[in-house]
Amino acid sequence: MPVKRTEQLAIDYTARDFSSIRDELITYVKRYYADSYKDFNEASFGSMMVDLVAYVGDMLSFYLDYQANETFIQTALEFDNIINIAKQMGYNYSGAPTSHGEVTFYVLVPANAAGGGPDSRYYPLLKRGSVVSTQGGSVFTLAQDVNFRASTDVVVGTVDNATGIPLTYAVRQTGKVISGELDVHDVSVGGYEKFLKIEIPGGRSISEIITVFDANGNQYFEVDYLSQDVIYREIKNPDTSLSNLAPMILKPASVPRRFVVNRTLNQLFLQFGHGSESEIKTDPIAEPNKVVLNLHGRDFTVDPTFDPSNLISNDKLGVSPSNTRLTIIYRKSISDFLNAPVGSITQVVTSRIEFQNSNTLNLSQMDTVEGSLECINEEPLVGDNISFSTIEDVKQRAYGAFYNQNRAVTLQDYKSVIYTMPQQFGSVARCMVVPDNDSFKRNLNIYVIAKDQNGDLTQANNTIKQNLKSWINKYRMVNDTIDILDGRIINFGIKFEVLGDNNVNKYTVLQRCYSALSQLYASHADMGEPLDVTKIYKKLNSVVGVADAITIKIVRKLGTNYSSAAYDIEKGYSADRRYLVIPADGVYEFKFPNSDFTGVVL
Repeated sequence: MPVKRTEQLAIDYTARDFSSIRDELITYVKRYYADSYKDFNEASFGSMMVDLVAYVGDMLSFYLDYQANETFIQTALEFDNIINIAKQMGYNYSGAPTSHGEVTFYVLVPANAAGGGPDSRYYPLLKRGSVVSTQGGSVFTLAQDVNFRASTDVVVGTVDNATGIPLTYAVRQTGKVISGELDVHDVSVGGYEKFLKIEIPGGRSISEIITVFDANGNQYFEVDYLSQDVIYREIKNPDTSLSNLAPMILKPASVPRRFVVNRTLNQLFLQFGHGSESEIKTDPIAEPNKVVLNLHGRDFTVDPTFDPSNLISNDKLGVSPSNTRLTIIYRKSISDFLNAPVGSITQVVTSRIEFQNSNTLNLSQMDTVEGSLECINEEPLVGDNISFSTIEDVKQRAYGAFYNQNRAVTLQDYKSVIYTMPQQFGSVARCMVVPDNDSFKRNLNIYVIAKDQNGDLTQANNTIKQNLKSWINKYRMVNDTIDILDGRIINFGIKFEVLGDNNVNKYTVLQRCYSALSQLYASHADMGEPLDVTKIYKKLNSVVGVADAITIKIVRKLGTNYSSAAYDIEKGYSADRRYLVIPADGVYEFKFPNSDFTGVVL
């Protein structure tokens, strides 16, 4: 009997997988088409059609669930989707990690003919962009000019064996370097296109866009969002009396030519606005009184806010290049090992050296000075892990960026700002923000820790600290003051005794215990996080072949390759000895699992 259109059908909308959909379809056919269809043999044509419909329903349900899950950052699994959602929450995925630090350079300058020290005419200037490397091939680029003329560290280099008169002087100077090397990508742009998007090859390894120029020499500037038309540019301070305190001056500059950087896991795009070159000359800078008041024929305003980053009176969101050729200079990572231990950077790959009034100097002497250039890093270069950010890293940093809303008010806001510092300025592995109760001002002590080339915790170098302070100044409250200090790394070891089951290989059980502890502490704790001793008992008791964990003792690890931070274990235990209290400026670490964990199976 055919079903009437007005009759409400009993459909189970909870059937979502193949089996339940198929069962519901068969039940539906038996209930409403009992007279017209009775062949439910699995080999029949009707069963094939039922299976086909159930298969389609299963696929649709799967993709419906998939799309729903990928809409929310808590449940999303695809890295590209997480990056897009994180961007909506205010966090920009920075891609390839970088490491920062200082390298010491040495050159031999010929002695003055008058015998009064080095000949100042041959003091070189090592230009930004010079490249140094480790013996293993990790490449680092000089981020600033190194002026040997400003050095005060000068010693005798070589002497005449017969007379003892100095022939050359060794001049020492330091410069900041960043992991990776510069590369150039040229791309031809055709006719005008709104919101032009250009992909840069090798996007996964690109850590920073340096400059973008077109064929006419016009420069395009990177901004956080296309509606931002003002940036602050660094200009050298002309007042020499203040150059040590403020070597650079920040000047606001209008940038009608601008772009934003969009990233996926493996790609990087530059996106421009939808204005054209013909409009740039007719778009004036807005008058401040019009921008602030915007009266519109009335003597009052209902909007008291003013965005100082939006001063151009147009809505074109920047100029899109057309009929030209863009030259894009960027920094990329070419090695998986981004950090460098002390004394590992010893090779000068390319040197860009200039001399003042070089046309008046001896060419052979200049070549000798340039050929004498040597380098070494007297502090470790640290910054980030040797790996890229994981899905969980991006999620957690997106949560923090969403809640702090580009300002630092609470202690958690400060932590979020620290963790969202762009990779090209360095990276902090762990941090803790603590109010300084001894200060009369609202001073905050920020303790930071980085990671070395092996992924172990280490002290952050001065370059990262300076970059971090500049970064925080953009977001802190005006009456907050900050001090950036080194956090304490407390190295522990574990000695344990476990009771094995009957008829088990004690060596095998012991190796399983070691693996279980290594897995438990595979990731580093947060600063101030206590060491939970009960978790160690639970983990060992869950090992196959262990009947019971008898004793567990936490010991300090000191000496070579370990931290010397002071910590009293007995005083650190809680009253019930369930956990060890870690100070707010400290973090515990099991640095060498193969030797830090020692145990016995009874």
